[in-house]
Amino acid sequence: MIPIDSVTLDESPNQTNNPSHSQENRPDKPEEACGVFGIYAPGENVAKLTYFGLYALQHRGQESAGIATFEGTQVHLHKDMGLVSQVFNESILEELPGNIGVGHTRYSTTGSSRKVNAQPAVLDTRLGKLALAHNGNLVNTVQLREELINSNCNLVTTTDSEMIAFAIAQAVNAGADWLEGAIQAFHRCQGAFSLVVGTPVGVMGVRDTNGIRPLVIGTLAGNPVRYVLSSETCGLDIIGAEYLRDVEPGEVVWITEEGLASYHWSEQPQRKLCIFEMIYFARPDSQMHNESLYSYRMRLGRQLAAESCVEADIVFGVPDSGIPAAIGFSQASGIAYGEGLIKNRYVGRTFIQPTQTMRESGIKMKLNPLKDVLAGKRVIIVDDSIVRGTTSRKLVKALREAGAAEVHMRISSPPVTHPCFYGIDTDSQDQLIAATKSVEEIAKQLEVDSLAYLSWDGMLETTREDKNSFCSACFTGDYPVTIPEQVKRSKLILEKVVV
Repeated sequence: MIPIDSVTLDESPNQTNNPSHSQENRPDKPEEACGVFGIYAPGENVAKLTYFGLYALQHRGQESAGIATFEGTQVHLHKDMGLVSQVFNESILEELPGNIGVGHTRYSTTGSSRKVNAQPAVLDTRLGKLALAHNGNLVNTVQLREELINSNCNLVTTTDSEMIAFAIAQAVNAGADWLEGAIQAFHRCQGAFSLVVGTPVGVMGVRDTNGIRPLVIGTLAGNPVRYVLSSETCGLDIIGAEYLRDVEPGEVVWITEEGLASYHWSEQPQRKLCIFEMIYFARPDSQMHNESLYSYRMRLGRQLAAESCVEADIVFGVPDSGIPAAIGFSQASGIAYGEGLIKNRYVGRTFIQPTQTMRESGIKMKLNPLKDVLAGKRVIIVDDSIVRGTTSRKLVKALREAGAAEVHMRISSPPVTHPCFYGIDTDSQDQLIAATKSVEEIAKQLEVDSLAYLSWDGMLETTREDKNSFCSACFTGDYPVTIPEQVKRSKLILEKVVV
């Protein structure tokens, strides 16, 4: 155990520990969000339950992980850089006692990848300590940081998450109770935030007024019922918790010994769930809208086939995220589904980079083509998105070298033309290939025989939900939360900004 009062972070201010952030090493996808987990379960081993919840949410962030537990007024905290399984072991978990747990697995969107920025963020208040885990991104960080510094808050990280924690602490220290203080703080925050906030007396689950990032509630059997909060339902499944419902946009749920209470802190919530959560980020076995995302992604593939089928001998997906759509494409088109690429599932995010000679010789660390399957075949390869196009081009080249006679690429989402400001790490606009090139130009650069994207209408109609209830700004530039000009300039460099 690392008691909260004795946490030390030995690193220089400029240390990042993340060479994988270089343009060359980054995957050709929008990078992950973060995963949050919370539990109120007296009598249970909350540290272990939180560990397994984070393990299920590992896909949402692989840079750092942390767990804080509350044992009465005492907080026990352990967080470090690395995967959940690297940060924790049996002995560490045994020294995290308590009835309340808050966990986080991080991919940095605001604040660099350093140990000091790992979460949960833990602060002192007049009512005791609070521990906060955040998924999302505030867009008013400059203003909020200035307000906090001017009121003598000692910010020690570069994250917007710590700012939210300080805003809550400020309100509590000014006389508010936990719930009142939290709600006051939420009104100071603009952007995307799904939060789990632990206190000595209970745990909160919160979503911003648009519900841009997901957060669900689960129950553990027992008397009384115990409650779990998770970014996705897969975090409930792994510990045997039953899905109860989503935390609603603009809602805070307050879980204490008295049970679960619900409060709507936002007067006019308007649901705008990130559509990329459904297309790519969330695990395919997670549930949204009363079905698995695997089912939705198969429908995307069927819609894609209806819009842009082509004669071919075999269709396959880029493992793993393109596979459900490829199966749907096969079902709708009648073209045989197969496996054309084998994924090395143990690569992860390696910090050991191949030499230039190895790169030039075509090292295939993550995906390897099946030559006997591809030789002489007209192939359709399905993927969920293209961001920069670098990986896609290498993939097409590998398929041709493996003997594919024709390579047709199909994408189960529209072209990504705008960056995200709400908790997804996309490039600045000039790095997004679809922002600077037409579909025909992209096809030429990727060296495919044909390229087609799913239509925006097809993507939203396939949800079977209200099309206005999703954020699809990365495809349209229509941002549901106003982006301040100084923030907008940092990524929307192709837009004409009028000051």
